[in-house]
Amino acid sequence: MTQQPASSHNIYDRVEHAAQRVGLIVMGALHPRQVQAKQLDGGTLILLGAGPEFWPQLKAAPEWQGKDPVDRWSLRVVGQLAQELGAEAHFPFGGPPYAPFIDWALKSGRTFSSPVGALVHDQMGMMISLRGALHFADEFPIPLATAPSPCTSCVAPCTQTCPVGALNDQSFYNVDACHAHLATPEGQVCMTGGCLARLSCPVSARAGRDPDQSAHHMRAFHPS
Repeated sequence: MTQQPASSHNIYDRVEHAAQRVGLIVMGALHPRQVQAKQLDGGTLILLGAGPEFWPQLKAAPEWQGKDPVDRWSLRVVGQLAQELGAEAHFPFGGPPYAPFIDWALKSGRTFSSPVGALVHDQMGMMISLRGALHFADEFPIPLATAPSPCTSCVAPCTQTCPVGALNDQSFYNVDACHAHLATPEGQVCMTGGCLARLSCPVSARAGRDPDQSAHHMRAFHPS
């Protein structure tokens, strides 16, 4: 049975603590009515993403055995958080149609467009893995996001790092070129350690991303 929402003065803190308990972090929050977020009319939306403790939590979970472990884990864990905290859960997968997570992330004020078009987060850099969102019916206080994009003062190594220029500041993401490179012996560097362009982001280096996690996502993107 769904529990009643916590009082508004401490619900953001409760979400942060509950998310940390399961290996997630709050990656942004917004009042949809105030920022004209897509598909939501009001209330408060809190975005949840994979934090440094996400990977060991996932590998110890029952979902690790079987297909699509990340999405199945997210459905269970974020769904349980929604029930516990009195919110509605949304997920960036399961479509079409898909929930507009890119719009929500950008309007949270903590995620920005990088020079190569990919999203960059103020804490996770280009190592973004949004796992879900909690939508609360009421508007309650959330931290004000005022920091500029980390790209503002960056020399943009992401535009020069991709071995085949698939991610660049001119044509943005060339998916075909990326897949073609990943199919070569040289592409195994990206397959086993993660996208070099995303890793080149100075903020990405502070994200604490396990290389095995990046390799898992690369295999999902480019199955052998």
